[in-house]
Amino acid sequence: MTDGAVSRAVRADAAVVAEGLRKRFKDTVALKGVDLRVEWGTIFALLGPNGAGKTTAIRILTTILSPDGGRAQVAGFDVVSEPAEVRYRIGLAGQAAAVDANLTGRENLRLIGRLAQLPGRLVAPRAVELLERFGLQDAADRPVRTYSGGMRRRLDVAAALVQRPPILFLDEPTTGLDPQSRNDLWTTIRELVAQGTSVVLTTQYLEEADRLAGRVAVVDRGLVIAEGTPAELKSRMGSTVIELGLGDEERAIRSVELLSRLDRAQPERDASMVRLTSHDGPRLLAEVLRALDAEGLAPVTISVREPSLDDVFLALTGHHAEGAIEAADTRPTQAAS
Repeated sequence: MTDGAVSRAVRADAAVVAEGLRKRFKDTVALKGVDLRVEWGTIFALLGPNGAGKTTAIRILTTILSPDGGRAQVAGFDVVSEPAEVRYRIGLAGQAAAVDANLTGRENLRLIGRLAQLPGRLVAPRAVELLERFGLQDAADRPVRTYSGGMRRRLDVAAALVQRPPILFLDEPTTGLDPQSRNDLWTTIRELVAQGTSVVLTTQYLEEADRLAGRVAVVDRGLVIAEGTPAELKSRMGSTVIELGLGDEERAIRSVELLSRLDRAQPERDASMVRLTSHDGPRLLAEVLRALDAEGLAPVTISVREPSLDDVFLALTGHHAEGAIEAADTRPTQAAS
């Protein structure tokens, strides 16, 4: 890397900037004009279901694909006209592990170090450092085909870090991992960011975006339909979510018709469940229960909680995000029979 390249990377206002990215595959429009801005030293999540366009966006930002329209810069370099400069400054762990199953973990990292043109004297120590960081030192000399799914995923992320990239792209990094492996990888990602790495990740797990990301872009059908911090996105829903289990769909339909007449209620139905959001939850809950009781529609269950990203996604798209993980505090706090 030249001195000029170093100064240019440092001077870039943001780690990633994308404006109006568009991409079509024959009759399928994958991206319809995506705008993104990722600040240095942060975690930015693209949240959405399979087919939303998240992976296409990552492939454009990492120079694997060229956009049909729009522009993007990574570390201050254009992904179309300066792809080599971009690749020199990024790490990528895609959805499928890119390591060689027939090599050991140590051999994989050393091979990648040589391919990345690290000085020879640094290749072996860097492999040792990463094996220790990702808890793989005990399996370092075993063939990767003997690794568990979580171990392979950790090795894949380690491989993306061999050349110490300032920007790391992770495409659904925890898909298929057990809860413990997922938590371990989350811890590693946080540590990387604390040390200055900028991370862009895609996920269909709501809890992952909520717990990791400083900012979240909700992607659906090739568009960013909302963006903000997790707290900002959830605040749009109000401070309280009330969920009423009516027991069957007919009673839920009747309840929605009744509650729609209340001034401050905007009920939504999901099968036999009725959901309301409000900035004045206690008062609304009292009004709702009085109205339902007067019509013989007392709920079977009641849940009162803070909004989740799943609530945001449902309100924005009309459907739940795939792979949603319920947050630990999403549980009934009151029940009626």
